[in-house]
Amino acid sequence: MTITQLKYVLAVAEHKNFTLAAEKCFVTQPTLSMQIQKIEEELGIQIFDRTKKPIQLTEIGQKIVNQSKNIVNEADRIQDIVDQQKGFIGGEFRLGIIPTIMPTLLPMFLNNFIKKYPKVKLIIEELNTDEIIQRLNNGHLDAAIAATPLEEEKIKEVVLYFEPFVAYIPEGHSTFQKKEIEIDDLNIDEILLLQDGHCFRDGILNLCKNTVANEKSHFQIESGSFETLIKLADEGLGTTLLPYLHTLDLKENDKLKLRHFKEPKPAREVSLIFPKNELKIHIIDALRSTIAGVVKGAIIFQNVQIISPLQKK
Repeated sequence: MTITQLKYVLAVAEHKNFTLAAEKCFVTQPTLSMQIQKIEEELGIQIFDRTKKPIQLTEIGQKIVNQSKNIVNEADRIQDIVDQQKGFIGGEFRLGIIPTIMPTLLPMFLNNFIKKYPKVKLIIEELNTDEIIQRLNNGHLDAAIAATPLEEEKIKEVVLYFEPFVAYIPEGHSTFQKKEIEIDDLNIDEILLLQDGHCFRDGILNLCKNTVANEKSHFQIESGSFETLIKLADEGLGTTLLPYLHTLDLKENDKLKLRHFKEPKPAREVSLIFPKNELKIHIIDALRSTIAGVVKGAIIFQNVQIISPLQKK
């Protein structure tokens, strides 16, 4: 059997369809099917149950797929070893970034990175945390930037920075006159939240889990953008919480409505995450170093309390 044949097996296992797997592998469907059949004949087993729709792995097929992932990953490491020995930092690198980090962090480091490492072809996607974890585990991302800890067995996390939560409080609100606020000042029913699926939303819910709710609330609003939440707050519909880096680009009038928390400031942990097999680690290290350099001057808070993005029951 060959590495190419194992890649075909992995493609069918992922897409559960021979035609789609062939498209993803840039071969014809008959070619892919023939190569997989050769492996099955060589081993004397069936990897896929073709009688089911969509196609399913057999019990032994699942074990073969698990081992194939290890073999393909280790084969890819050979090129990594050669690149590192030559000091070469280049090639295609697929990076995922969660939506609440992408708009603020990416402009800070991207230009510096591509100028310093022009041979790296960065392919960047905005993805939520669940999508990132799935793609990292499937080998469709080389690394990602997300809020941590995630407690994923196969994923390694390297902390980049700690980003405080900042409250956006419109004039007329009971806490507007305060120079600094405390977690107990928050009312979860007054806080305008991002829609479900955003880890920043889950962080806020974890932050507010012990606060007193207002049973007189008559509505619930969730949005996909901080800009919408800010506008709704200005209309007197509540308050909201923002990541610190997002507040740097606000208009001066809007900055007057920001309130920082007393120390220790609640904050999220932002990390560079990647599979523990550490493929393309030389590019990962270059990315980490570049981001650390540009963020160092922007994030100056030391005394923080890390709020987990994991949903609490």
